[in-house]
Amino acid sequence: MVTPKKMLRYLYLPNLFGTQRTKEILHVNPTIIPQREEAQSVRTVVYSYDAAAIEEIELSKAENCFDYKDRNKINWINIDGLRKTDIENVSNHFGIHALLVEDILSMNQRPKMDEVEGILFCLMNMLYYNDKQEQLEQEQISIAMGKNFVISFQEDASRDVFNPLRARLKMSNSKIRQRSADYLCYSMLDLIVDNYFVVMEKLGDRIEALEEEVVRSSNTRSLARINQLRKELIVLKRNIAPVRDLVSGIIRSESDLLDDRTTKYFKDVYDHIVQAYDLSENYRDMMISMQDVYLNNVNLKTNEVMKVMAIVTCLLAPATVIGGIFGMNFESIPYLHNQYGFWIAVTIMLIIPIWMISVFKRRGWF
Repeated sequence: MVTPKKMLRYLYLPNLFGTQRTKEILHVNPTIIPQREEAQSVRTVVYSYDAAAIEEIELSKAENCFDYKDRNKINWINIDGLRKTDIENVSNHFGIHALLVEDILSMNQRPKMDEVEGILFCLMNMLYYNDKQEQLEQEQISIAMGKNFVISFQEDASRDVFNPLRARLKMSNSKIRQRSADYLCYSMLDLIVDNYFVVMEKLGDRIEALEEEVVRSSNTRSLARINQLRKELIVLKRNIAPVRDLVSGIIRSESDLLDDRTTKYFKDVYDHIVQAYDLSENYRDMMISMQDVYLNNVNLKTNEVMKVMAIVTCLLAPATVIGGIFGMNFESIPYLHNQYGFWIAVTIMLIIPIWMISVFKRRGWF
């Protein structure tokens, strides 16, 4: 059902042609520092655990997590909502470099991995699919790993992909409880990458439905949907492709923070992200092929119309010639004054087109 709000959205020309989405995707200038709005509220949750026990605490202030730096347990500090003052204070206390702080506070940053002054830093995007707007949504997440802590900075406090991780942390016999901070970092990256496949599956369903629509009945709405999907695939590829380099950088890293036993797990994440990248390329190729199918269908319909018009013109040509001959201004024309002349002319006008139709059919022209 089309709601009035949805109809009003199309009264604005950029929404009609999808140019606003294009602007969001393509107009990114890394030389301009964007002005990030301060979060209205900041939620800080700490998971402090070892093989024997786990402690989950929600802090009233981000600065209250300072005490967890030197504990002998593994500490996951999850900060939802970004405020410059809070981020700077926490980063200064945990030894996170100022350049990394700029990356945390940045917007539309390319996924990357850095190792600065004993901190292993990963920046990437979590992807979600908005079913109502039929668009990909992204949320930047920054992960800073130290000797016995992992700090994650998220933009949105209402959602993330880490609920399975929280559930595993509460299980005393889970592998994550037996390992160090690098395994926690791996688990977070693995969940983010796995969620890419959930988003891609929904895009795949849309591509499949659109493909059936284009094959059955191509119209301008189909072309608009093709263009919209291609834009979403640009967002998908822009987020997936750099993550491959990010995970590869972790695998090649010789940081003391990474245990040799954990390397094989990061290789598994690398295999997944390569598979996701290949799948995004397949989606892109399918959209290009779908656009070609649309253009071919349009050309086919045009050719069908032209063929019908050409056949009609050919069938009417004999009647036009005969009518023109008998309409000439001469005094002496055969059968001009014959009482059956009109019916003879009409009969010839009908017989010749019928004969032409039989000839066209024998030759397979239609």
